[in-house]
Amino acid sequence: MIEELGIRDLGVIAEATLPLGAGFTAVTGETGAGKTMVVTALGLLLGARSDAGAVRSGAKQAWVEGRWLVPDDGAIAERVAETGGEVEGGELLLGRSVSSEGRSRAVVGGRSAPVGVLGELGDELVVVHGQADQQRLRSAVAQREALDRFAGQSLHDTLEAYRAAFATWRTDAAELARLREAHDARVREAEALRADLDEVEAADPRPGEDTELAERADRLSNLEELRVAAAQARALVSADEVVDDAPDSVTLVDAARRHLDRVVSHDPALAPIAEALTNAGFLLADAAAELAGYLAGLDADGARELEVVQERRAVLAALVRRHGGSLDDVLDFRRDGGLRLVELDGDDERIAELDAAVIELESEVDRLATRLTGLRTEAAARLADEVTRELAALAMPDAALSVSIDATAEPTAHGRDQVAILLRPHPGTEARPVARCASGGELSRVMLAIEVVIAGTDPVPTFVFDEVDAGVGGAAAIEIGRRLARLAQRSQVIVVTHLAQVAAFATNHLSVVKGTDGAVTASSVRQLSGIEREAEMARLLSGLSDSESGLAHARELLEIAADRAA
Repeated sequence: MIEELGIRDLGVIAEATLPLGAGFTAVTGETGAGKTMVVTALGLLLGARSDAGAVRSGAKQAWVEGRWLVPDDGAIAERVAETGGEVEGGELLLGRSVSSEGRSRAVVGGRSAPVGVLGELGDELVVVHGQADQQRLRSAVAQREALDRFAGQSLHDTLEAYRAAFATWRTDAAELARLREAHDARVREAEALRADLDEVEAADPRPGEDTELAERADRLSNLEELRVAAAQARALVSADEVVDDAPDSVTLVDAARRHLDRVVSHDPALAPIAEALTNAGFLLADAAAELAGYLAGLDADGARELEVVQERRAVLAALVRRHGGSLDDVLDFRRDGGLRLVELDGDDERIAELDAAVIELESEVDRLATRLTGLRTEAAARLADEVTRELAALAMPDAALSVSIDATAEPTAHGRDQVAILLRPHPGTEARPVARCASGGELSRVMLAIEVVIAGTDPVPTFVFDEVDAGVGGAAAIEIGRRLARLAQRSQVIVVTHLAQVAAFATNHLSVVKGTDGAVTASSVRQLSGIEREAEMARLLSGLSDSESGLAHARELLEIAADRAA
């Protein structure tokens, strides 16, 4: 239930607070005073699309805030907690701002949240009916939804099971059709892929093998140059024979160390130098040994090995050209192609599996669709009887409503049923779709009658009606007011109206008052009672708030409403 609604800089409303609460709240006011902004404000709190044009002229942003009373431990509180907000002491604060540039921000339970969350909460909290919603009742979808709401939990549970089975059936059937259609092409793809994979498997490339082979090829191509360079280096470091009395590096370093050893006792500063020469001798000896080993290990038949390496490189190069720009791409192809081949080879098994599943699911969809039709047919008869009785009380005593169900359509996500609400305005006339035979005023009453009846099986915390009495007057308007009062016994009802006959039944009467201050028009909201309410009722009746006859009529109407609502 909405306890209070705050509005700032929205349309012509500069700032206003609407005390709402339980029961039936009527919102009245002169044309252009901003009554519609109340519904617009509620729409914003319920996640409706924002419009920068709704921001009051000269203001930077419009702000709307609502205080709801909700259970601390219900589904609403749980969803609020998921967004980081909280329901405190049974109160939930929802807020929405709209800037003059069109930016919008939502606040749920004290924390910023996506605007979509307001829409989710709104579906649980409020049902809004405006003139556009009355027109929507002309659509087959809205008529089916109304019947389903009335049918109750049994239909809801069956519909959920049906939708799950239908979605799986459609998914599996689509995959089956795709596999069958592409079967031949996939067989050809599998054959070509298997041949390519066989070629790669036969070569069995290793990660980094191309780089390794390139290095080996370079070494083998320069084998003689490597041998000469290594031999010359070894001779200079440590030669087996002295040529032309030219000593090698090991001999020279050793001679230098011996010279220092003879005099190091005279100057300790030479000791570390002598030690360094000793270490250098060891290092040179190691280098000489390694060079000797390198020379011994050089291939005796380098040309033959080079030929083998080049052949292997040619094999890898051919694979790279066929399956990618690098050896890594070839290895990726072997991995991914293997997985793809497993998938393609499993087609026949998957087709057989899907074929059986689709047949079973189709049978389940048919069974549940038949069950839906039965539940809707039973509910349709009850809905028609109860709404017809409501219409009689709404000054349509000769009207009869019926609900037609055609179960011959192809299955959809909602079943096979095409639902049509039919209206017979007078005895002897043919029942025709309400979309084609009801006037605006009749459509308003049909919609209200349906909501009153549905509220008995599918209660909604709050109903908001924007000029539900359009095109209605006299006795019919009084009955609309009485039915709204009856609906308010189970739910909170907020009605924007221009009819005194409807406002008379309200337990809370708010008036949107327009004032003019220079070039800026602002509206405020007042809660009316006593003489002020009588004056507003007189204005609604006659256009004059101080007419004695109008006031007398207003008092009489309020008394009639009190008696009929009792």
